[in-house]
Amino acid sequence: MAVRILFIALFIASAFVSPAIALFAGIVFALLFRHPYPHYHKKASKYMLQAAVVGLGFGMNLHESLKAGSDGMLFTIISVTGVILIGWFVGKWLKVPNKLSWLISSGTAICGGSAIAAVSPVVDANEDETSMSLAVIFALNAIALFIFPPIGHLLGLSEQQFGMWAAIAIHDTSSVVGAGAQYGSDALAVATTVKLTRALWIIPLSFVSMMFFRKDANRKISIPWFIFLFILAMLANTYFAIPAVLLKGIGIASHKMLSMTLFLIGSGLSIQSIRNVGIKPVAMGLILWASIMVATLLVIL
Repeated sequence: MAVRILFIALFIASAFVSPAIALFAGIVFALLFRHPYPHYHKKASKYMLQAAVVGLGFGMNLHESLKAGSDGMLFTIISVTGVILIGWFVGKWLKVPNKLSWLISSGTAICGGSAIAAVSPVVDANEDETSMSLAVIFALNAIALFIFPPIGHLLGLSEQQFGMWAAIAIHDTSSVVGAGAQYGSDALAVATTVKLTRALWIIPLSFVSMMFFRKDANRKISIPWFIFLFILAMLANTYFAIPAVLLKGIGIASHKMLSMTLFLIGSGLSIQSIRNVGIKPVAMGLILWASIMVATLLVIL
């Protein structure tokens, strides 16, 4: 009974912390206690994750996402496709399980936790694969937030250059915005617009993932309907005069639900699954991150 009360308390509390903290709190819980609701856990986390992704669509404006200049668009196209391809080869080389490798590549290529949240149910990834990929991406995001601004100043990057670099080489939107804000207002503006353009790749990536992870040729494709709802949410925010207070409320609720979902996902992790996966996903995440960080810098400079 005490474990159930603790679980419920942490689940509610996770709504008021960042997604990274919620995920790690769930992982710590999983390492210390047996999950009190194993039969309901998977279904609850799946549908909450999908609902959170749809809600995040109300925070995206199609026109603003496409405002980035031609250079930013070109960087985005090259970086997204390049990281996915490199991730495929690195995953094979390190013998990382296919779905876990795909999730880490998706998170690195597009927008961190949001991309993993969108792609995970499409490829039918299990909770261990989802939580491990999120843990890797969030850890690298936290590091990026602290090291990118000093490196930018050390290299003498302009705010335009830094904004472009941060938008391409940092995974999660929150870390991109944080790093850009530290560097300057122009850096923040560039980083945000390019990042929004990059985030739109969640849509085609979801459909590519759906095709790539078909279990057999004769089986019908399981259509990720929530992706269509995500698109409708983005279009509604772009073309309809939705009251700002309502959009703000949806945005807050979606981020809180995402954090709560990540706590659920983390709490389903097991010590055995961590042992089975080992250090390889971390190594893969570092290799992909270093590749995109250095390559983007070389192009900018």
